[in-house]
Formats: sequence, C-alpha cells, structure tokens
Amino acid sequence: MECTVDWVAASGMAFVAETGSGHLLTMDGAPDGGGRNLAPRPMETVLAGTGACTAYDVVLILKRGRHAVTGCKLKMSAERATTDPKVFTRINMHFVITGRQLNADAVARAVALSHEKYCSATAMLARTAEITVSHEVLEG
Repeated sequence: MECTVDWVAASGMAFVAETGSGHLLTMDGAPDGGGRNLAPRPMETVLAGTGACTAYDVVLILKRGRHAVTGCKLKMSAERATTDPKVFTRINMHFVITGRQLNADAVARAVALSHEKYCSATAMLARTAEITVSHEVLEG
C-alpha cells in the first residue's frame, strides 16, 4: 500500500493525500494551529477510516451470511491523550444495523468478528485505546 501526502503551502496547514488506488483525500488543521478548517483533521480521518473498516466487515459478513441487511450506520466517539503524542485512549463504536428480519445473534456475531478478528484498523488502535462496541438492530 502506498500514499503520497503533499502540503498545500498557500492554504496554511492543508494537505492532499493521493492513495495508492489513485484517490485524493484533503485534510486541514485547526485555525489555532495554522489551518483554515477547510477539511477534516488528520486524526478525524484516522477515526473515520477505522469506522469504515469495521462497518465494511460487518456488512460483508452479514451479506455473506445471506442476511437481508439494508443499512449500517456507525456512531463513534473518541477521547485522546492530553499530552503528546495525543493518541486515542478511548473509542466507542455503536452500530445501528437495519434490515429485513435480521437475526440479532447474527448481527452480534458480525460485530464481534470485525472487532476481534478482521478489522486491522481497530486492532492497531486497540494498542492505545480502550475500544467499546455496542449495536442495535432495526427493521427496515
């Protein structure tokens, strides 16, 4: 996997990353750090990427099990250390899984498998953060 990150000097503290798959991702700093609040902060993208990684797993596991999943929303909150490096120290993930006649045990299993086995981003962050996971199942 490769990525190139370029500083956009004229913007203050904005950066544009080009991923190995050819996609662009813009990030910016907070105004108190020289940024202009033009894009997500780098650590916000780490949290969002982790959420997408684990949500991807959950949806894939449910689809492979032929469950009629129609939606997956992940609500996340995180706390960071107060001193440098300001790593994540706590992350809460709450999945809201929607589907037709979803089996609650299958959803719980999919969430657990992602958290305990498949999500590499979660595994990395678990080295510094206490990660809690919960879920709910909605009909739809």
